Amino acid sequence: MGISRREFLQVLAAASVAGIDVFGKAGAASNDIYDIPQYGNVSVLHFTDCHAQLLPVYFREPHINIGVGDMRGQPPHLVGKHLLKAYNIPQNAIDAHALTYLNFVEAARKYGKVGGFAHLMTLVKKLKANRPGALLLDGGDNWQGSATSLWTQGQDMVDASTLLGVDAMTGHWEFTFGAERVKSILGSPFFGGKIEFLAQNVVDAEWNEPVFKPYVIREINKVPVAIIGQAFPYTPIANPRHLIPDWSFGINEEHMQEMVDAVRAKGAQIVLILSHNGMDVDIKMAGRLSGVDVILGGHTHDAIPRPVLVDSPSGKTLVTNAGSNGKFLAVLDMKVTGGKLADYRYRLLPVFSNMLAADPAMVAHIDKVRRPFKAKLEEKLAVTEDLLYRRGNFNGTFDQLILDALLKEKDAEVAFSPGFRWGTTLLPGDAITFEHVMDQTSITYPASTMNETTGERIKEILEDVADNLFNSDPYYQQGGDMVRVGGMKYTIDPEAKIGKRISNMEINGKPVQADKKYKVAGWASVQAGVKGEPIWDVVARHLRGKKNVSVKSVNEPVIKGINNNPGYEPL
Repeated sequence: MGISRREFLQVLAAASVAGIDVFGKAGAASNDIYDIPQYGNVSVLHFTDCHAQLLPVYFREPHINIGVGDMRGQPPHLVGKHLLKAYNIPQNAIDAHALTYLNFVEAARKYGKVGGFAHLMTLVKKLKANRPGALLLDGGDNWQGSATSLWTQGQDMVDASTLLGVDAMTGHWEFTFGAERVKSILGSPFFGGKIEFLAQNVVDAEWNEPVFKPYVIREINKVPVAIIGQAFPYTPIANPRHLIPDWSFGINEEHMQEMVDAVRAKGAQIVLILSHNGMDVDIKMAGRLSGVDVILGGHTHDAIPRPVLVDSPSGKTLVTNAGSNGKFLAVLDMKVTGGKLADYRYRLLPVFSNMLAADPAMVAHIDKVRRPFKAKLEEKLAVTEDLLYRRGNFNGTFDQLILDALLKEKDAEVAFSPGFRWGTTLLPGDAITFEHVMDQTSITYPASTMNETTGERIKEILEDVADNLFNSDPYYQQGGDMVRVGGMKYTIDPEAKIGKRISNMEINGKPVQADKKYKVAGWASVQAGVKGEPIWDVVARHLRGKKNVSVKSVNEPVIKGINNNPGYEPL
């Protein structure tokens, strides 16, 4: 049972007496954590990576988010107590629960679920009421991540976002519905003219012409504000190229600078980049671009309570990231004087669903889109005895459940599951429904596979994914986490060079032989034409054979050089 509103306010009152602001900024004591005084003359609200979660959820933050090289110990590579110390947040504060994995089960039972579009809509309306002209910006990964979004080809989320009042968005997983579906949505009367889809870095591969608008300029209280879109640069690598065969993606830093210069020439006094790069990439880009005031970031699901202030050729750039799964709404209030950003106030607000009334119009929409699928969504497959979560660099208990299903149902020696960062959390004692399985697996290329793969090739796969995650140059990182591995033990050295990170591979207690073939099960191949049973059917069948599921431990690798890294805390 969640905490009551009265109890919630008592927690806040105690924090205020102790001189603590529960949102990480000194000097703000209020009877309502969502009563944020308006500041300045330009405001934007930002959420990102909601992954189609229309209903409130639990979402556990990672205990492993390792930074290497210059990124070691820097935001966003801080977890648990290290994060709390960096932002001067008491461990028993409510935002300690929102921002970390610490005491997650106990705190989740106390404070309840987070997110949900009906509750988010109430918060958006409340904040906009005293912020005339405020814009609502969506950082992407909106249309994908649930059963209903998959079965409606994203239409449930398109309609929800329109109802929510989103002004502009960029994309990543949206593209996995295919180019034709994306173009159909953007041309629909429900979307066109209401939500701007922005991406300066996506061009037609043959003609090198822009596929989407690169930017828009909106006036807020007579201040021209430019929003430039930056879609995920590595979409055709991380996701199936064949779904978007005619579009070319990239960081396109030089063209981004041209867009910044163009909007400045048109009179923009504030320049925002609405980005799906991932935070490390955004921080590097911020230091190389001139004329950018703020980068509102997404993709890596990092919940950062205060902007990172980056030195740029023209001054300072604020870089933010607003978490995932509808769990947070960021509020950026700016004071613009003399045509420049003079000061700002920033809040990353956790969306506690039992502290915000559900908006009736959004409730009606959600009920309508779920009604045709209700019986299928609510099928009870098993009950979990342990906390089930995904988020983290190497493995999670829900990942382990998927791996176990692949190993058993496919009679495999090794199983691979992609290191996606989306996927909700279940508490011990919760029923695992078919919807929960879909929360972890809802993609347009779900085929499960079984292949005979050499030990040499297994190592090559692990090395390749590790370099995507741990390359010391952010521009070579492609987001996501390490592929999850079942049935095989290995050692990883994140600080090593490519080809040298993976060692000590063992299957059934025996060293992996380079030239020997092993039975390897997996899913989510990005290659065209792959056939196989959808992964959700594999996992559901596995669960239906059990009354209770226990995942006491996960198959994490031995990690070298991890001592004293603020991005790691052992459980």
